[in-house]
Amino acid sequence: MTKVVVHFTDAPIFGGAEQMILNLFAGLDRRRWNPVLLHHSDVRAGELIEGSRRLDVPTLEIPRSQATRRIRQYLRETRPAIFHAHLNWPLACSDGLVGAAMARIPRVVATQQLFVRLQSRRRILRHKLLSLFVDRYIAVSHQMAGMLRPVCFFAGRKIRVVHNGIPLAPFERAAAGERREILSGGADKPIVLTLARLARQKGIGHLIDAAVRVPQALFLIAGEGPERVQLEELASARGIRNRVVFLGHRRDVPELLASCDLFVLPSLYEGLPVSVLEAMAAGKPIVATRIGGTDEVIQDGQTGLLVPPADPESLAQAIQRVLTDRLLAQRLGAEARARVRKEFSAETVAARTVEIYEELMKRSSLLIESRGLA
Repeated sequence: MTKVVVHFTDAPIFGGAEQMILNLFAGLDRRRWNPVLLHHSDVRAGELIEGSRRLDVPTLEIPRSQATRRIRQYLRETRPAIFHAHLNWPLACSDGLVGAAMARIPRVVATQQLFVRLQSRRRILRHKLLSLFVDRYIAVSHQMAGMLRPVCFFAGRKIRVVHNGIPLAPFERAAAGERREILSGGADKPIVLTLARLARQKGIGHLIDAAVRVPQALFLIAGEGPERVQLEELASARGIRNRVVFLGHRRDVPELLASCDLFVLPSLYEGLPVSVLEAMAAGKPIVATRIGGTDEVIQDGQTGLLVPPADPESLAQAIQRVLTDRLLAQRLGAEARARVRKEFSAETVAARTVEIYEELMKRSSLLIESRGLA
């Protein structure tokens, strides 16, 4: 019998966490699991809604001002087997978790995509109380699991690590075509690509400072965010505005990766970055920062190069090393592709997530049986 799983996100944007929801939808066996997406009306989350509908996943808009009441009402009416919240910050989806508790949904899962340490006692207490409503946390990295444990009740039995994963085929079959020439404006320069939301977390300012030290390369930055104007001004102030090109939000990521010579992600903190997995699937050499999550994907010297965060000099040296050593670049790219195929496919993530669903279903059945025998 097909079981309904209601997924909920309150994210106002489409980013890596939201792409992971689509990847999970694509990987689920619809003969056994029937996903439904609850979401808010934020226009910037439209890509998630469109992607869900392309995958034949029903969607339902929940107004933010009535979120708890409407979610509780919907869950009481539909009685899904599982409620699955997708968290892109520590206290995300609070309305959904409370609504699920009020509706007495017996199995609640929460995927933690990004976590920053909670500073106030009030927020720590709030998180601990919310954790009482969650049966299983899925942490996308071991580092994330470590950050969750101190702020969750019964953390030892609740937290599981399931690394992010991506569909590999679009990145393995993509070709640059004429895109590289268009992106470079015909310039014969190596292309360094970054895919990231333009926010402080991603460390793009440090990348721009590193670009000053790599005069032979063209730096392409794909993504939007609140720091775009500031970053463009920084590139102009450093005198490299002609070599740092802001592409804005793009939907041709596989082709962009096929067109570049090197992928760089200078983040200050991460959960487990989807863009790094995409670059690995494309077989590109990668330079990234040695931070939690990223260092669980990139093996320094094997599948990429890791440098300290917020260190433009080290970042520039690593970029120069890859751009000037073709054999190193080829080896890093090949080993990265082999590793992502083995460990970080969307199918692997879906299978491990379903194992958690089934574990909870089995536990509930055993509880019902034991109560019936009492």
